[in-house]
Amino acid sequence: MPPDTATPKSIDHDSWRTLKRFLPYLWPKDSPSLKWRIVVAVLFVLAAKATILALPFAYKNAVDSMTNGAQDAYLVPMALVIAFVLGRFASLVFDNVRNIVFERVGQDATRKLAEDVFHRLHRLSLRFHLSRRTGEVTKTIERGTKSIDSMLYFLLFNIAPTVIELTAVGVIFYINFGWELVAATAFTVISYILVTRWITEWRTKLRKQMNDLDGRALDRAVDSLLNYETVKYFGAEAREEQRYAAAARAYADAAVKSENSLGLLNIVQSLITNALMAGAMAYTVWGWSKGDLTVGDLVFVNTYLMQLFRPLDLLGWVYRTIRQGLVDMAEMFRLMDSEVEVEDAPGAPALVIHRPTVTFDNVVFGYESDRTILQGLSFEVPAGDNVAIVGPSGAGKSTIARLLFRFYDPWSGRILIDGKDISQITQTSLRAAIGIVPQDSVLFNETIGYNIAYGKDGTSDQQVMSAARDASILPFIEQLPQGFDTEVGERGLKLSGGEKQRVAIARTLVKNPPILMLDEATSALDSRTEQDILATLHRVSRDRTTLSIAHRLSTIADAHEILVLDQGKLAERGTHSALLQHDGLYAEMWARQANETSA
Repeated sequence: MPPDTATPKSIDHDSWRTLKRFLPYLWPKDSPSLKWRIVVAVLFVLAAKATILALPFAYKNAVDSMTNGAQDAYLVPMALVIAFVLGRFASLVFDNVRNIVFERVGQDATRKLAEDVFHRLHRLSLRFHLSRRTGEVTKTIERGTKSIDSMLYFLLFNIAPTVIELTAVGVIFYINFGWELVAATAFTVISYILVTRWITEWRTKLRKQMNDLDGRALDRAVDSLLNYETVKYFGAEAREEQRYAAAARAYADAAVKSENSLGLLNIVQSLITNALMAGAMAYTVWGWSKGDLTVGDLVFVNTYLMQLFRPLDLLGWVYRTIRQGLVDMAEMFRLMDSEVEVEDAPGAPALVIHRPTVTFDNVVFGYESDRTILQGLSFEVPAGDNVAIVGPSGAGKSTIARLLFRFYDPWSGRILIDGKDISQITQTSLRAAIGIVPQDSVLFNETIGYNIAYGKDGTSDQQVMSAARDASILPFIEQLPQGFDTEVGERGLKLSGGEKQRVAIARTLVKNPPILMLDEATSALDSRTEQDILATLHRVSRDRTTLSIAHRLSTIADAHEILVLDQGKLAERGTHSALLQHDGLYAEMWARQANETSA
């Protein structure tokens, strides 16, 4: 897992907090082989830099030999020229071997960070995922994980070597030309860095604005495409296009500002470096005119400055990239630092069920602090019974399912399975013991076989076929040209409502849980399909503890007990016939639905 050091919401990127959090990925403590790769890569960096620093000496001496020597004494300058070319080639070889050695480090760091983020997102609460936009989250992760590879590369192979080269050039200039040229070079480099930093700070704000607008545009596109059918139902294509176009225009305007600021930065940087080049070469020509310097010294200074300007020019780009990378990574780390609302208790054991009873003991809960949904709810579902929960909309029926799966923790009270408080057992073992067939069965954009086998890791083909048979969907699958390999489309949209429900039932059968939750599993189906699905559900719920949340009361009339909720409280309980005789809320709901059906 990544370090626990949190990234503050008001992070100051100059404080390097984000960089410090990123460093463990650069030097992974649990991977000696990667550390050795980094060391070897650094040695190649030093070898390449030493070679580059030696080249101007060969070039200078070749020019001086040609200027001062006889024309037939060509062997020395020729050897120096050949050495110069070989040095350039060797430097290129060192750089590319360095990249080959280091590539595994960068890819492993990116992979590890992506895995950490993905792991963290699955640990975050349902509240987080309901409040965040999917497109925005995926864009944040994409930008953050892509930043780490470039960060690793630039830190090791650009910034550090550039500092070494600047120091070496300063020493060489001082020995050969005195302090004046060193002072001019130092002043130029400092001015270059300060101007680059100042303009980049301005560009960083533009970059953050671009990121926000880019995420907004992507989010609107994803949201619109995911709701494709809804858009068509309401003829809202033009509205969706206008919303996306507005976000895209805002992003384009921000991108124009960003690119224009880049052009300004390049012009200022070029002005500073060319001013140094002009001054340094004029100084060398002046020294030659006095007889203090040679023609080779002019080439010597020119070569060193040209070599220095390449990493210096890159330094501006590298600084911008690192600053932008810090912004992207800080956003991603902030995402990772989102509070995990539901945690396992320290040392929590796995749930072992002997009798699959479900108990709500004076449970109080609400999604927001100013609105209570369940108000001291208490009931018990005996092992092997089928208990139904009904009530008006907003009574808290679906909230019971979310609390039972521990997507949220109650404010007070306890939820027990086989007498064990679910807050004191591991979430993995809790969810392994409960199967659910929801109202809207969302499937992965994969094959039917994959979706059924998803119920349990390691499910065999035989188990998948058996579950499909028990869920009464095998005949339908066998009629398909590709059988179990048939793609269901995004969210299962290629299947009908009844087919999706049967796949969801088969998926739950593969899981084979002792407790079954039916959350209005047939409310979106037509009457004929509903009766077929109900027959299947009755068959698969035998010998299991079943909790049915229902809207249509006719679907749960044969339940062992019916719990009637009203405004988060248990208003009535009993069998279907007993509740009708009681002539209370349940009887009123039954009469209303009967009238609607007859009408």
